[in-house]
Amino acid sequence: MGGKSKKATFSLHEDVLTALSEVVARGAAPSKNALVDRALRKELKELQRQLVAASWREAAQDPLFLRDLGEIDEAFMDADAETARGNT
Repeated sequence: MGGKSKKATFSLHEDVLTALSEVVARGAAPSKNALVDRALRKELKELQRQLVAASWREAAQDPLFLRDLGEIDEAFMDADAETARGNT
């Protein structure tokens, strides 16, 4: 998500703006923009993590996906056993 910055306008609650000013004044970030950018990146990363987790939960209920996993596990069973014995 790097790259150029682009100006955007958002409305925030007054208490959020006040807290933002206070923590930046205390050195939590070099600027309000930097802190908002950092906070949004953190939130977006968490939302993406939640989406991936939901996808895995959904896949865990899908009989075709589970069958595919079983077939893959079976296909690599001999190779896994050989590796476990140290016969590589």
